Amino acid sequence: MTRLIFWDVDTLYDFMRSDGKLYVPGSEEIIPALEALTGFAHAHRVPVVASADNHEASDAEISDAPDWSTTFPPHCMRGTPGQLKIAETALKDPLVIEPELEDPGALSHRILAHRGDFMLHKRTVDVFTNANVQTLLRTLEPEAIVIYGVATDFCDRYTVEGLLRHSPRSELFLVTDAIRAIYPEKADPLLQSWRERGVQEVTSAGILSGRTLERYLALSV
Repeated sequence: MTRLIFWDVDTLYDFMRSDGKLYVPGSEEIIPALEALTGFAHAHRVPVVASADNHEASDAEISDAPDWSTTFPPHCMRGTPGQLKIAETALKDPLVIEPELEDPGALSHRILAHRGDFMLHKRTVDVFTNANVQTLLRTLEPEAIVIYGVATDFCDRYTVEGLLRHSPRSELFLVTDAIRAIYPEKADPLLQSWRERGVQEVTSAGILSGRTLERYLALSV
């Protein structure tokens, strides 16, 4: 069982930088917090699980005439600089897990033997369309998960709600100053619904002080 993991949602160039293909408004403002959270995890030997769009032109959500709800302009296209994580959230020796289903036993063995971070590629907004996410969760069995990244109303939403369903024993912490929404007016209702379902809102300062995670860090370092 893993006491604690950090879950980095799609901190990719195309979302995080203002010249990216699908910039999430205000995301550049949270990069210092993201960098500090990443550094904290690595310093305390806490594994980071990161999701990452890795699109092809044939993916259902890619459109030259997007509705900005279920379809979007080309972004995070495989093999382009925009698909890469920003330097500030670079992973440590990531085990890349592609969306196609792997043998659960063999994958679990690889996960248990791995001493670095984990990268979950996906081709939709929902990380749980990667058929191997549940194997990762069953193998790590995290007691607590710290969540941050973009966008609150899309990829974050699927991440939080998926973890509530598939990792119900995990304590979930959402870092509210390390997320941003595409449609800011949708953020507060989502946060309220997650609070009602037990998700705890925290700040990056609270995480970095060690106080919020004290009982988990004691056995993680």
